[in-house]
Amino acid sequence: MSEENVLCGTYFMNGDVACAEGAISAGCRFFAGYPITPATEVAERMSERLPQVGGTYIQMEDEIASMNAVLGASWAGVKAMTATSGPGFSLMMENLGLGVMLETPCVLVNIQRAGPSTGLPTLTGQGDMMQARWGSHGSYEIIALVPSSPQEIFDLTIEAFNLSERYRVPVLVMSDESVGHMSEKVVIPQIPEEDIISRKRPDVEREEYMPYKADGNLVPPMAIAGQGYRFHVTGLTHDEKGYPVMTAEAQDTLVRRLVDKIRLNKSDIIRYEEFGIDDAEVVVCAYGIPARIARLSMQRARDAGIRAGLLRLITVWPFAEDRIRELAGSVKAFVVPEVNSGQICLEVERCAAGRARTLLLPHMGGGVHHPETILKAIKEAVQ
Repeated sequence: MSEENVLCGTYFMNGDVACAEGAISAGCRFFAGYPITPATEVAERMSERLPQVGGTYIQMEDEIASMNAVLGASWAGVKAMTATSGPGFSLMMENLGLGVMLETPCVLVNIQRAGPSTGLPTLTGQGDMMQARWGSHGSYEIIALVPSSPQEIFDLTIEAFNLSERYRVPVLVMSDESVGHMSEKVVIPQIPEEDIISRKRPDVEREEYMPYKADGNLVPPMAIAGQGYRFHVTGLTHDEKGYPVMTAEAQDTLVRRLVDKIRLNKSDIIRYEEFGIDDAEVVVCAYGIPARIARLSMQRARDAGIRAGLLRLITVWPFAEDRIRELAGSVKAFVVPEVNSGQICLEVERCAAGRARTLLLPHMGGGVHHPETILKAIKEAVQ
């Protein structure tokens, strides 16, 4: 990719702007979206920056069309992205499922706000986490990353593009209004070319190419539409050539591969960060903005003589179930603060399987937890 007009240096910017710059550094050259608070700044920045780097920005008539345009751009060979918030995320679900079925690399950023429905457009929430996993119909796997700072939303947007290109799947960046509108120092490095992943191209003659014939890692090479390769792309259950096959056998072959290409590579996908885990008797499991607050609460608990640790989820989907199961054998309890009525805590409880208690700290949105609230739960967990 051309390095011209790709920013490098140290800046003071909010998370939405950092997200846009991360996309550009990753090689994104197409953005389709519809303005929606609190994600509008991502679109605004892309509308300004993409023309400067030879890319294309288009405002669509709604979020349904936006997701469709992103899929089409990706099949035309361009790294593509959109950004939205809760109501728009709901509208994108159908075409997210189409992207999974078509194995289309792209990135969907959700700067979450408080819902349901229109909710609190300008205030924070984390109520879309289960929708991220199960929002579209059918059996599939998805990758969702959750940043906790403007610097991390820059870094994880690059990671999202790399994962989407490697596994030919839409990847979600599930941020929240607090991180999106928070302004902090963001260091934008010169990204080495070898750190940017692009989808694998076919190495067969054009007439021999089959768009869904996978290799050993279950991910098919992806040609560019319009360059002479034979294409048939459909959301129907299809064979390696892309043609519909309406049988249970074809469904099993296709969907099992779509699922397995993520599940069998989860050790390379899942990321988390740990603080004070080695001797912990209680672990706070958090993601996004609550994780920043939880670290202070954890330290205050340590100062009070309580052996508290923090497991900060960076990849929420696939879920870090192996690590939770491992920790459940050595801790008394998990404390899970979420800006929703309880979503990821259910995954923690499932994986703990009764070997450790799971304490939910819900927040209905529009604000964040107070450190003392989390500290109080930590104290209760060890009693």
